[in-house]
Amino acid sequence: MRIGIVCPYTWDVPGGVQAHIRDLAEALIEDGHHVSVISPAAENASLPPYVTSAGRAVPVPFNGSVARLSFGFLSANRVRRWVREGGFDVLHVHEPAIPSLGLLACWVARGPIVATFHASYENSRSLSVTASVLMSALEKITGRIAVSDAARKTLVEFMGGDAVLIPNGVTVGRYTEGEPLPGWDGGEVIGFLGRMDEPRKGLPVLLEAFTLLAAERPGLRLLIAGPGDAKEVLEKVPAAFHDRVGLLGMVSEEDKVRAYHTVDVFCAPNLGGESFGIVLTEAMSAGAAILASDIPAFRKVLGEGQAGALFTTGDASSLAREAAALLDDPVRRAKLSDEARQAVWKYDWSTVARDVLRVYETVAASTAGVEEDDTP
Repeated sequence: MRIGIVCPYTWDVPGGVQAHIRDLAEALIEDGHHVSVISPAAENASLPPYVTSAGRAVPVPFNGSVARLSFGFLSANRVRRWVREGGFDVLHVHEPAIPSLGLLACWVARGPIVATFHASYENSRSLSVTASVLMSALEKITGRIAVSDAARKTLVEFMGGDAVLIPNGVTVGRYTEGEPLPGWDGGEVIGFLGRMDEPRKGLPVLLEAFTLLAAERPGLRLLIAGPGDAKEVLEKVPAAFHDRVGLLGMVSEEDKVRAYHTVDVFCAPNLGGESFGIVLTEAMSAGAAILASDIPAFRKVLGEGQAGALFTTGDASSLAREAAALLDDPVRRAKLSDEARQAVWKYDWSTVARDVLRVYETVAASTAGVEEDDTP
């Protein structure tokens, strides 16, 4: 099958949707399908052979984050040409309701179009206001996928219709083995992975909890990986503890795996706006003992606390209390690790890609393929 996949966010800045699309594309290619991805990308970005650049992205505040999107005449022309030359049996767009390539692809193409909805919005006024404008594109979609109950709920409430529930995937084998990072042996280590300057990722809550714990636990250190301003992070921690905070910045895939295998407790203190939690499935694959905020998406992935401990969202005292309990109980950490390793296999791409392919086959069965839509 010839499959065209549309990525809405710039390829060269790590993110959950980009990782999802990368792993889906590679799983489908490994299964013998021809896959082409189009994505925003910087001019000097290093792209895999299956990715076509639609041009530079522009940062736009969106859903409590900063999304790097691509929208306009240049992008539309590149998407149109890619559709025209692709000869695809099915087109798979991601996040078609935001102003980026997925929406453009719906406008310029016709035929079997599958859409995956990733995001969950607590306040979706912008979606409800613009729904009528989007309908000319969204009504072309012939198959809908939601990655979580939260994403499906957003879709149903603000755009109508329904969707097949297929969770985000993770390449479990990529994370199962890894050497700890040098210099982090001995003592206790809590880890965090995410954008340091993105409020909804909850790093300030973790920093406050670390400050509470560090005074009582002289061997405790905090390992932080992800983009952001290191100086701003350290300003939230007393100077006496600065030498116990490790800031790795943006890390390679290899070092990300090693970071998961370095920590005693991996913490996901997110405040909301998450529909799934790919970072959790990565940490689960590595067998990390996880402590996460009790937002609905995280509760679901962690089996209501069976595969990872939970704390009250946004409550630094609750985080500190639960982290201390985990650090003091290696037997419980080992049990959570075992539960996580077992539970994560249902999210492995070997399972998830097959489910996505079934949707492709269903929508493609009655049509001749994807064509350029030149209707004015």
